[in-house]
Amino acid sequence: MHLSEADHARVTAAVSQAERTTDGEIVTVVAGRSDAYHDVALHWTVLAMLFVLALLAWIPTPVEWLHAALIDAWSDTPPRWYLTFALVLMAVTFLVARVLLALDALRLALTPGRTKTRRTHARALALFRTAVELRTHGATGVLLYLSLAEHRAEIIADEAIHSRVSADVWGEAMAVLIAEVKQGRPGEGMAQAVAQIGKVLAEHFPRSQGDTNELPDRLIEL
Repeated sequence: MHLSEADHARVTAAVSQAERTTDGEIVTVVAGRSDAYHDVALHWTVLAMLFVLALLAWIPTPVEWLHAALIDAWSDTPPRWYLTFALVLMAVTFLVARVLLALDALRLALTPGRTKTRRTHARALALFRTAVELRTHGATGVLLYLSLAEHRAEIIADEAIHSRVSADVWGEAMAVLIAEVKQGRPGEGMAQAVAQIGKVLAEHFPRSQGDTNELPDRLIEL
């Protein structure tokens, strides 16, 4: 999935429209992914190495066959052969696993869903603290964050909004966003979610006289 220039324009227009009725400020961010998950790849690599070691301990026949074929078919296989074979097999397994898990699609597919959710939330929170938190006069900023690779999104609100609006109120905005993302329309999903967020903000923070635009309306793509 990717966002076109039309998607950027659609989301920016939705933010501008939503902010006409509220003192709240909406910041929209779309990221290709929230994390590289290299640590997950390393975990799977180590697990693969341990698996082949356990398999060799369970079925040592390949080592015995190799020793008989190359050295002496009539003598017992010495312990060093088992250890050497295990070392070589684990090294090969490590290299193959690392090459395979260098593929983003495979690494993401093998990453547990809870890990993706935690990393997406952590990235969204970091961006919120950098670009939104307490950057408006009334602490009325909201971050709408979408991570495309993980198919996950976050809505994080500033202090004044968080004190009045419970987290479940954002459920409708999240629902329309995820539904559109699943259909391959992230831009439309972001625009619809912004409209829903705007309705909530207008209800609790209607636009006051002299309100100014304090945060950028444009969609930020990372």
